[in-house]
Amino acid sequence: QVQLVESGGGLVQPGGSLRLSCAASGFTLNYYAIGWFRQAPGKEREGVSCISSSDGSTYYADSVKGRFTISRDRAKNTVYLRMNRLKPEDTAVYYCATGSLPPVYCSSRALEYDYWGQGTQVTVSS
Repeated sequence: QVQLVESGGGLVQPGGSLRLSCAASGFTLNYYAIGWFRQAPGKEREGVSCISSSDGSTYYADSVKGRFTISRDRAKNTVYLRMNRLKPEDTAVYYCATGSLPPVYCSSRALEYDYWGQGTQVTVSS
């Protein structure tokens, strides 16, 4: 059974950092693109970052560029989202997702992903 599990969310002050993890069970993440999405109350789900299966392509939304970094640890079958200089507007539930995209491609569009985790809450507040 394909499962993605996010972890690492929590409450952090503005300017702080968190590292989210997306771990897989039932399959090997290494062969798939991974996307990170977030959804704040009353807002649409937003593509935050993604990494291609080859790790050769990454994407960052303008709102997080320069602050967030996506990476993959193939030995641990896990993808990370390092979030620095967090702002209150980063508050949301963060989801990771995976799908069968071409090796050098990843997407910020939720429709292109087939499997989703349950989400982890990130709250940025003083």
